[in-house]
Amino acid sequence: MGFELSREHAEFRQTVREFAEAEIAPHAAKWDKDHHFPVDVVQKMGGLGLMGLTAPEEYGGAGDDGDFTSLCVAIEEIGRVDQSLGITLEAAVGLGINPILTFGTQEQKDRWLPDLVAGRTLAGFGLTEPGAGSDAGATRTKADLDNGEWVLNGAKAFITNSGSEITSLVTVTARTGVREGGKPEISAILVPSGTSGFTVEPPYDKLGWHASDTHGLSFADCRVPEDNLVGERGRGYAQFLATLDDGRVAIAALAVGCIQACLDLSLQYAGERQTMGGPIGRKQGVAFQIADLQVMAEAARLLVYKAAAIKDAARSGRFDAQAFKQAASIAKLYATESAVTATRIATQVFGGYGFMEEYPVVRFYRDAKVLEIGEGTSEVQRMLIARGLGLPVE
Repeated sequence: MGFELSREHAEFRQTVREFAEAEIAPHAAKWDKDHHFPVDVVQKMGGLGLMGLTAPEEYGGAGDDGDFTSLCVAIEEIGRVDQSLGITLEAAVGLGINPILTFGTQEQKDRWLPDLVAGRTLAGFGLTEPGAGSDAGATRTKADLDNGEWVLNGAKAFITNSGSEITSLVTVTARTGVREGGKPEISAILVPSGTSGFTVEPPYDKLGWHASDTHGLSFADCRVPEDNLVGERGRGYAQFLATLDDGRVAIAALAVGCIQACLDLSLQYAGERQTMGGPIGRKQGVAFQIADLQVMAEAARLLVYKAAAIKDAARSGRFDAQAFKQAASIAKLYATESAVTATRIATQVFGGYGFMEEYPVVRFYRDAKVLEIGEGTSEVQRMLIARGLGLPVE
């Protein structure tokens, strides 16, 4: 079985590439330098239909003309020119739209999805806390019912798309009670932007992803209607874990874009940079490193396509949840660790110029490291893969 793109997917890739090279590539360095979140371009991405690739037509999405593979292709192509805009797209769909689309009530879908799918607004996904990262079950944010309202108190950390001028809401996990045995009951709740008691903290000063929108969030007696519960009470943690499976594949696609950028930049530079009477690309020490980049790009891309194909099989009723979980972790682990290696190789190919901010390899070098952390660290992926093999790893 192969995982080559269909003709429609290949044509779609070309459309997104042309958009990325025209609308994003010329400005990416300045946005990075200025820590600027380009709302107008994000909304153009929505206008191109990128936010609605996995959404039904009734909410303005692509319906049968889109699928999860298309989303991965789009994230890769946007990430190939700018990782910040790539993660913006990934989070907008996988973390903003997906929880509402998959678990929300019809009223919640009708209210929030049309603007989110069109890219007119964004939504955040509030899982991580200052003291609860990979151990999401250690959530401390609480939500107590009081006269038909949830009263939230707590904090979230590192939340993408949570504080932009077009952010309309965040979906957050919170303790809503205690289960038998003393384990916390965790539920998911929608919190609209501007709600009293909901504070978006100043943006982080990050190593990379300078043009993405990332904030801490705090809740102090923040009240929202009881109907803002997403899905079944007490199932919030399980819902978010399912959401993260999709997100891991999408992050892997973003990593593929990073690897491809390193390959493209290194190949071009190796042909242009002259030393000792010829281009540096004729030297085995350089040529072999670039060959390694090609291997990493091909392998990572195929792992992403395989996972996406398993996900898309759900449309015909052939979804294997365990196979998808395993494929998602494998793709995420290999692609993200390869992206970090690829940026190191590309920087080495560029030599001293690879240390200068005027060259894009520097930006990709800074952006890559977080790929091994977000949506589940490399250590978590290894644990999940080992469990999938039947090992009783803790």
